[in-house]
Amino acid sequence: MGVAKVWRYSCGVLANTQKQHFFFSCWLWRRPISCTKVCGFMLFALGLISLFTGYVASNLELYSQRLAKGAWFYKQDGDAPIDIWKSRTKPACNVNWENATPDTEKAAAVNVRSSNGYLLIATSGGLNQQRTGITDAVVVARILNATLVVPELDHHSFWKDDSDFFDIFDVKWFISYLAKDVTVVKRVPEKVMRLMGKPPYTMRVPRKSEPEYYVDQVLPVLLKRRVLQLTKFDFRLANDLDEELQKLRCRVNYHALRFTKPIRNFGQKLVVRMRKMARRFVAVHLRFEPDMLAFSGCYYGGGDKERNELAEIRKRWATLPELIPDEERTRGRCPLTPHEVGLMLRALGFKNDTYLYVASGEVYGGEKTLQPLKELFPNFYTKEIVAGDELKPFLPYSSRLAAIDYVVCDESDVFVTNNNGNMAKILAGSRRYMGHKRTIRPNAKRLSALFQARNKMDWDTFSRKVKSCQSGFMGEPEEVRLGRGEFHEYPSSCICKTPFNHSNFIEKYNNHTPSANPSLLDSRYRYIRNSSDLDDKILQKLY
Repeated sequence: MGVAKVWRYSCGVLANTQKQHFFFSCWLWRRPISCTKVCGFMLFALGLISLFTGYVASNLELYSQRLAKGAWFYKQDGDAPIDIWKSRTKPACNVNWENATPDTEKAAAVNVRSSNGYLLIATSGGLNQQRTGITDAVVVARILNATLVVPELDHHSFWKDDSDFFDIFDVKWFISYLAKDVTVVKRVPEKVMRLMGKPPYTMRVPRKSEPEYYVDQVLPVLLKRRVLQLTKFDFRLANDLDEELQKLRCRVNYHALRFTKPIRNFGQKLVVRMRKMARRFVAVHLRFEPDMLAFSGCYYGGGDKERNELAEIRKRWATLPELIPDEERTRGRCPLTPHEVGLMLRALGFKNDTYLYVASGEVYGGEKTLQPLKELFPNFYTKEIVAGDELKPFLPYSSRLAAIDYVVCDESDVFVTNNNGNMAKILAGSRRYMGHKRTIRPNAKRLSALFQARNKMDWDTFSRKVKSCQSGFMGEPEEVRLGRGEFHEYPSSCICKTPFNHSNFIEKYNNHTPSANPSLLDSRYRYIRNSSDLDDKILQKLY
């Protein structure tokens, strides 16, 4: 029976049962309906559906974050926002003494064997790029069972800083701290140099070389020549190593590489002054120098003037490929502008009375570029502002200035960066290692589209979407996963997994001999210990 016949049959039955009332109803339904009315009804229904689904979609991120377990900006036991100044886990499990310190018997065994020769290292790049090179140099010396000569810093890079290792790092501390891992000397003995009769043999290894490469290709040369120099040593060791070598990286980077007393004291002095003005502050590492922008291949709306200036700077790097600025921004490879950094921080919940310490070099565009950030955060400070004329002795040395910024940024309550550079990665790793101190790295890939569309939405929507974008980029403990990113940024092998007992740590520290890798729980002590030039009363105010 067809659909029309069934419908007419049912109407007839109803008419016989209920007489005139149902007969009239069926008569109405049996009247033909025009296509115009049908289409109008369907469009009306579709409109209601679109309106409803649009509302749900616009709020989907908010609801999902509230319902999802462990969402970063809501506590697990309610809807109240978490503290934007601290990570979810209190810094109780910072330095894992057992994980950071080598097995004593294994470490001692290294020094029992005779050295295979002297390893010289010529680093490359700015301060923090050289820092990664020095860290890896120690590990390579361990792999080769070589005696490491204090690394030579780069004097010929873009920064043109003639500072030597001992001008920036505490050489005695470096040598003594690593005594049970690698033998480090200040120079090759004269007797050895005389026997050689010629300059050391030099070679450059490929980037990200595996330990096997050093054993197979570098060790035979070292055994033959006795003195070997590895040049342009930056990122010349693989990221993924076995756990013992990764722990050695941590011991070098977070403990052995201690700045000289003048740098530590001066950096700490700036921290004290910042805390006198505000109980807590945010440090922003702002890489927006002309060379940084030129290298990135990005465009920031400055017209032909900007394009020509940055194109001229790019000529310094002959091997740089041609880049399409819009594609680089879409991929999240462009540093955030100062204005975008300010918008991100305000959207995350930092108020305009927050104190900022901005660590930067020469900002492209000068005051005009910085003005939007200063309007969002009037309490805007730099090392030049905080230190005044006291900074003059450091001004000729870019690496020492960078070291001062490093100290202040590492000590800050919150560290924020607008880029994915070496200092940002190393500081992020250090702050994770020292207890997951709040560290905000922009999710530039998602934020770029959001910034471009910010004028099409109200502030509450923009703020909600920024928080959603930044989930997983706020320095929370769960962001550290084995194998994620570069080890200098995610030092997973060196971060303890169990609750930290402070009394046990103190007992171990008191029973530990100074030459056997002394370590300190909190980053504050790394800079203050042996800093006798600082006034005790000032330090008490800080803590």
